[in-house]
Amino acid sequence: MSLGAKVAANLPYLRRYARALSGSQSTGDAFVRATLEAVLADPELKASLGEGGRVPLYRAFNKLWSSAYLEVADIDSGAIDHEAAAQERLSAITPMNRQALLLTTLEDFSIGQAAEIMDLSEEEVENLVQDAVSEIDKESTTNVLIIEDEPLISMQLEDLVRSLGHDICGTAATRTQAQDVIADKMPGLVLADIQLADGSSGLDAVDDILTIGSVPVIFITAYPERLLTGDRPEPTYLVTKPFQESTVRAAISQALFFGSSRPLP
Repeated sequence: MSLGAKVAANLPYLRRYARALSGSQSTGDAFVRATLEAVLADPELKASLGEGGRVPLYRAFNKLWSSAYLEVADIDSGAIDHEAAAQERLSAITPMNRQALLLTTLEDFSIGQAAEIMDLSEEEVENLVQDAVSEIDKESTTNVLIIEDEPLISMQLEDLVRSLGHDICGTAATRTQAQDVIADKMPGLVLADIQLADGSSGLDAVDDILTIGSVPVIFITAYPERLLTGDRPEPTYLVTKPFQESTVRAAISQALFFGSSRPLP
């Protein structure tokens, strides 16, 4: 496989990571483009990508991000509300703990691989992950709508959401059921599949919600390639089925950190 093909195979997932880290598709994509430009300009880095798979690519991205993240707020001047909030917060904090959590959950790297990517010891990465988990526990509680047509998965997500201290405002297996839920109560967070029981689309159900108000959304799907085409605005938070609960937990933390979720009264 050529170097270009290897990078292309990993690129959608690096873009997903960049968006989750920055809270913005445009900001994340800007850092990914800058990473690819750095690779093209550095023969040694280019050679390492040909030999080491995903780790060198993420390591190259991380070096660029770590040196430039304080300037994020100036990159995306046209950001929508929740992206602007994310950029404002990023300008004031160091996102090392979120990087460690995302690398080991959303991107499924081992502690050792994450340590190599972040140029830290394994102990330091483990401590950062624990710090991130502590931040999750401090998040404000909110109402969650689950749009999922598989009953067992829906129940698993309900249990997970409640274990994090949040409430369930409703569950829906179709777009129509989702409309019924939001007519009664607007959620502060949405977990949504994209292919629903009656052939309707979770994307359309989410669009219905977003026409009413700005709500963070996490897509949980067995078909992530349908959302990672680059042809339309892509979700910041995307979890692939079958999922690990730690991955969903990390995504919820990120979504509530960056999003405009509504706390419970």
